[in-house]
Amino acid sequence: MNRRLLALAAAAMMIATACGSSTTSTAPTTAPTTAPTQASTAPTTAPTEAATASPTAAAPVTLTLWHNYGTEANADVTNALVKAYMAKNPNVTIQVVSQPADNYFALLKAAAIAQSGPDIMTMWTGLFALQNQTYLEPLDSYIPADTLKSFNGIDWCSKGLQLSQGAICVPLDMQHYNGFYNKAMFAKAGITTFPTNWADFFTALQKLKATGVTPIAYGPGGQALNAGFYPYYDLSYMMMYLPVDQWQQLYSGKIPWTDPAIVAQLEQWAKIKSGGYTNADVLNGDSVGMFEAGKAAMVMEGSWEFQEFSQKMGSNVGVFVPPFNTQPVKGVVEFPGDGFGVTSYSQNKAAAAAFLAWMATPEAQQIIAQGGLIPVVAGTPATNPLANDMLDFAANQGYTRYPMIDNVIQPEVQDVATKELNSLFNGTATAQDVTKAMSDALNALPADRRGDTFTAPAGG
Repeated sequence: MNRRLLALAAAAMMIATACGSSTTSTAPTTAPTTAPTQASTAPTTAPTEAATASPTAAAPVTLTLWHNYGTEANADVTNALVKAYMAKNPNVTIQVVSQPADNYFALLKAAAIAQSGPDIMTMWTGLFALQNQTYLEPLDSYIPADTLKSFNGIDWCSKGLQLSQGAICVPLDMQHYNGFYNKAMFAKAGITTFPTNWADFFTALQKLKATGVTPIAYGPGGQALNAGFYPYYDLSYMMMYLPVDQWQQLYSGKIPWTDPAIVAQLEQWAKIKSGGYTNADVLNGDSVGMFEAGKAAMVMEGSWEFQEFSQKMGSNVGVFVPPFNTQPVKGVVEFPGDGFGVTSYSQNKAAAAAFLAWMATPEAQQIIAQGGLIPVVAGTPATNPLANDMLDFAANQGYTRYPMIDNVIQPEVQDVATKELNSLFNGTATAQDVTKAMSDALNALPADRRGDTFTAPAGG
């Protein structure tokens, strides 16, 4: 969620089966310039409706909201939030427009130039937000400070990745990158515990393949963010061979992308496809459809699929932390990946910001939870069992929270990496080719774009 589009960001630092408790997310609410090593706790009280924003003016107002969620759970939750808000505010009409995911930010930028876009838009957090801050309206003059602080992860929606510098969006939900698996297929293959490292994972792939199923399916998936599959779900876990506080060194180049350890990780990953453990067409395959139909035992996706997989597969679906390391993986991607902002050219900024402020209320947070997402304001627990299973990794099992890797690398590097990683996995490039291309893209940037602090591109 977060929604990670090509060539649009880098960001800062900050997870299958476990008990279905009502654990709430405690991912970091501050964003120092280097990778945080531990999480801070979300506010303990949620704002009341009276403490959110100034009442919406009685005069009729029509707002337009753009999102790039397609048909995933975030889209359903957005529609439900809008419906509830309009019921409480009959003078407000919010027109929801679903934009294509693969060029969403290009559409936003073009609309900003023409000043013809939405009043409210889905905005990804971290440097995604910083890169687009020229058309994001600062929210501090519209939304009370206590309300902004109540959003867990608000720093990732702020200038300089610090709320003290001004919020420019608010998070919608806490998100995960994770894997999903078919419990019955694992039982049939005789796999009783989920693998925790590369060696055990390949053993499990062999056992699954022997039963006649596709062990793991790849393809554009539920988000369909680009041509091919989105490689950052996997790359996030491969890079967990590094402590979270060293991820910023990937941004700065102090740990080069050509590091032999990174090359080795990518070579292991490529064996999933070359070993015959995936569908043939990993770039265009219907990975979600294969998994839901019982044709594949696993799929890599994220929290936006909790609701759909639960509804279609019931208790037969489980979640897992991808074991993409030689040592047992003890990290989990848990991050407020996206939310909503107000455009700087909106003619109804106060009314648009009032909707964002209302999102912090218990009523709105309950809608988010009922939609299968993970609320970001204290007091409303996640209700989806898969969501709580993922939250349990960091909350109770000692896993370290990590950000989404595509939120910590420069957009120019990400643009190259997306294409190159697809080629590597598909067998048309080597790990050395990929890492060199990524390193070249990084080194071509000016020094202030690869320093010890995260910065927005020029014009951001």
